[in-house]
Amino acid sequence: MELVSVMQLIAKQQLADFLQQLKVEKRASEHTVKSYQRDLKRFTEFCDLNELNTWTELSHEWVLKHISARHRGGLGSTSLQRELSAIRSFYLFLMKQGLATENPAQQVKAPKQPRKLPKTMDVDQITGLLEAGANSVLEIRDVAMFELFYSSGLRLSELSALNLVDIDLQECELDVLHGKGGKSRRLPIGKKAIKALAHWFTVRPSKSADEQAVFTSAKGARLGNRSIQLRLKQWCIKKGVPESVHPHMLRHSFATHLLEASQDLRSVQELLGHENISTTQIYTHLDFQHLAEVYDQAHPRAKKTD
Repeated sequence: MELVSVMQLIAKQQLADFLQQLKVEKRASEHTVKSYQRDLKRFTEFCDLNELNTWTELSHEWVLKHISARHRGGLGSTSLQRELSAIRSFYLFLMKQGLATENPAQQVKAPKQPRKLPKTMDVDQITGLLEAGANSVLEIRDVAMFELFYSSGLRLSELSALNLVDIDLQECELDVLHGKGGKSRRLPIGKKAIKALAHWFTVRPSKSADEQAVFTSAKGARLGNRSIQLRLKQWCIKKGVPESVHPHMLRHSFATHLLEASQDLRSVQELLGHENISTTQIYTHLDFQHLAEVYDQAHPRAKKTD
């Protein structure tokens, strides 16, 4: 076997060891492991194309060249940042193992992308959506889901993963055991959502394929993310809601309405389960945007004249 082939095999084994450590020791989610694997595979293909056979051969310039090529290929800032994060994490692993002395991706930055403000619904739109009336067992379940999204600001994956033991109707609270990054948090449940959940629990099939799941299908299986998205879309079409609503829009609306009323950014951060407050601060931009619109419409010296 040629020397280059041996070196390439060693490099690929080191990559496999990193992914295994990520999965077993770091307990990263399956989604994270697959994302890292996909991103590092593209990076490996770049190295092979440029005849870089060992990880120590890579300099800051090579990583920059790879990211620049990906950017020219149309990859957005968020995806580029994720790829850089994967490369940095891999090199940190190599350095801890004594297989590299520096991290060539450390100083490489992805191009900035204009921050998009999330779409939200106003209170009247939310009321119209949630009080449209349920006419079947499945619609009773759907209303409970949508009420809970808006009441507690849950992520889609958090709602679909809820088990019966996670919800306490008496105390009006729920436990998110596996939030983003594996973090747990306790959340309050509003009265409307409590009422909707109680109604669902009275008609929820007692014999289900997944007896622990809060939200189950007609066949008794746990309702998946895609099914929940489709049910919300169908609900909006049936009830004549013109806006294209998705589950995250209910979470965004929860955050925006709460922040507008309380001005308590830290509390909203805790409720949303954001690790960094900078993530939550996007809702202050939404709040200011709303205030600016009110100002433009109301202030006598702000109105445009012909």
